[in-house]
Amino acid sequence: MAITVYNISSTSARVSWPPSPACLDTFYSVMYDPNWNSLLMGFKRKSFMHEERIPVSQTTAHLANLLPQTTYFLCVTCQAANPVRDQCQVFVTLSDSSEAQDRVGWEMAKGVWLTCCVLLLVIAAILLWGCLHTTCAVPGRGSDSHPAVTNVVGGDHLASGRLYTPRGSCDNGAKRGAVMHTPLLSAHAAKRDHELRTLAKLSGSEPA
Repeated sequence: MAITVYNISSTSARVSWPPSPACLDTFYSVMYDPNWNSLLMGFKRKSFMHEERIPVSQTTAHLANLLPQTTYFLCVTCQAANPVRDQCQVFVTLSDSSEAQDRVGWEMAKGVWLTCCVLLLVIAAILLWGCLHTTCAVPGRGSDSHPAVTNVVGGDHLASGRLYTPRGSCDNGAKRGAVMHTPLLSAHAAKRDHELRTLAKLSGSEPA
């Protein structure tokens, strides 16, 4: 019979065993003792300090009120019979300090896990805010800045045309204006002279 002892603490443990065909209509006897003299007395049932009767429908038992850091000798038999070597198992309960250390370690691990989760949430929130800010701000800024850039470029172009026009080009423009105005004045004077001559012919007093 393979006996398994698990969930061992400083004051409790749990034991399980496979069902036995010989115990179909009876009960199981779970016997345990912290005294190693039970081994020397040939696995006698009366040598065990504790005994629990478990219904045949169950194949597990919970052992409570154990002593911390103590070696126990446990046997499971059918109908309170004397156990044999294959029906016995040895286990050791934990100490109170080891349980406290395990509890402290578990609390520290849980605290570290919670801290990491909070940091990951904060980093994710910052990244999400940055992505949303960039995605929402760039299109609006581009639409507003396009006319401004055009105006600035146009203004710079006009300003550059006004501010950086060489003095020589201004003088050349003045000269060209004077040259263009001179033929116009000559044509106007010729036209006026022609009108005066016409009037003189009509009046019969054409000057020589």
